[in-house]
Amino acid sequence: MQLSTSPARKFRVVILGGGSAGWMAAAYLSKALERGVEISLVESANIGTVGVGEATFSTIQLFFQYLGLREEDWMPHCNASYKMAIRFVDWNGAQRHFYHPFQRLPTVEGRSMAEWWLKKGYGSLPYDYACYTVPTLCDAKRAPRYSDGRVFDHTVDNYFHDETRDSGTTLEDLKIQYPYAYHFDASLLATFMSQYARGRGVRRIVADVTGVELDERGYISTLQTRECGPIGADLFIDCTGFRGVLINEALKEPFIPFSRTLLCDRAVAMQVPSDPEREGINPYTTATALSSGWVWNIPLFNRIGTGYVYSNAFLSPSAAEEELRRHLGKCSEGRNASHIRMRIGRNRNSWVKNCVAIGLSSAFVEPLESTGIFFIQQGIEHLVRYFPHANWDEQWIRDYNQAVAGCIDGVRDFLTLHYVASARQDTAFWKATKLDITVSDDLAERLRIWKRCLPNERTINPTFHGFESYSYVVMLLGLGYRPDGALPVLNHMNEDRAIAAFDGVKQRTEHLRASLPTHYEYLAQQRQAIGEEVRRLAV
Repeated sequence: MQLSTSPARKFRVVILGGGSAGWMAAAYLSKALERGVEISLVESANIGTVGVGEATFSTIQLFFQYLGLREEDWMPHCNASYKMAIRFVDWNGAQRHFYHPFQRLPTVEGRSMAEWWLKKGYGSLPYDYACYTVPTLCDAKRAPRYSDGRVFDHTVDNYFHDETRDSGTTLEDLKIQYPYAYHFDASLLATFMSQYARGRGVRRIVADVTGVELDERGYISTLQTRECGPIGADLFIDCTGFRGVLINEALKEPFIPFSRTLLCDRAVAMQVPSDPEREGINPYTTATALSSGWVWNIPLFNRIGTGYVYSNAFLSPSAAEEELRRHLGKCSEGRNASHIRMRIGRNRNSWVKNCVAIGLSSAFVEPLESTGIFFIQQGIEHLVRYFPHANWDEQWIRDYNQAVAGCIDGVRDFLTLHYVASARQDTAFWKATKLDITVSDDLAERLRIWKRCLPNERTINPTFHGFESYSYVVMLLGLGYRPDGALPVLNHMNEDRAIAAFDGVKQRTEHLRASLPTHYEYLAQQRQAIGEEVRRLAV
């Protein structure tokens, strides 16, 4: 398609839909596209968001870093807290909890400590506690930073303070493992991103879209709005959530459901109170398995966001709410519950003609590993990488769609692993996750390989999807899906260094537990420092 633009006219981008996806896209694009682009965001005053709390990947730090935002700039405004891991409760046959941390596995003699743990067991310590410092720190509700701001993981601390680091690093180019992520109020983050984007020139249009007009080639030409009339653009970004107003309704792009693979398709969400000063704040997301799915617990500074992700084929909405309230106990009394239908799957293509879908309008694979914000970030980064010019490059569009679809499918398989590798089969739902779901041929073959040896970089899905081999290892061992034995080569290697490595993890864990502030103490200190800075500037 040849755009009829002159050098004097700016390339017009219209984002339809606010919320996290829309305003994150507006903020990032306003920073990345500083010349020759005019960005507008159209959102309705009548469509709200469900502010239940949001958990993220550790790679979200790249997003804030790119925007030039420090933690103290945005975290207090979004009631944010730190996330060092996900704590899985009752997912295995033994009903023992385990952690999925943001830490790569140390190696000894070229073999991961997980392989050595399989061989030696290292006393009575479970795998995650023996190989990582994070589980014990999470139990103790420690912060991931010292009071002076240093990061607990000394292997990456310099990266956080090196002012010369490359702020342009993208997800797929990242070489280090960030040791923590965040929890935040998604509604407050959208508001903060709106202020950031509008401060950089993004135009906010409050209007309800009544129609979408296509030109003779099938490209979107105009959004018809009730309040502002027609709004035209060269590129439209669909951030309208599960509806997919532009990508699905207007352009008729097919949606590929994952319902035969991921059974959970509903959620009932709730906000419950907390007393962080007295109870502390967990520096992790909790995923607790229930009869027909699982419950999330996301601790913010001022409250807790929680909800039950379940399969409607095995549980009615009213029964799901009842089970959630039983699980929560007294703290749920008098609290309103929001019922959500989740569209699980992805569009065949997320970029069609002159429309790019980002966020829920592109894909969603249930919130089990906090991939929602990750998909938004990946979609935005790839849009910048393949940003169109006067001549639309069809190969770029295909490359974009291939990268986005490959990432989503990789995450789908990783989430599928959580269910099929779990030994839990005590209800109809958990039996169905073993007997009735469709496992991709690729994942089925990998599961056979992982029965012979633990996952490594050569045996996991090579397509970028945000998860490294250590994530596969910790999930399989935590769920109870183990190889038939340790690597035979370890029988011929000196194990003294492995024993010393396990001792080193234990010693460092005890040092960190004793020296790090509590999660609440650090966040309270952060807020106090911001208050003092505001008061100083006001003088």
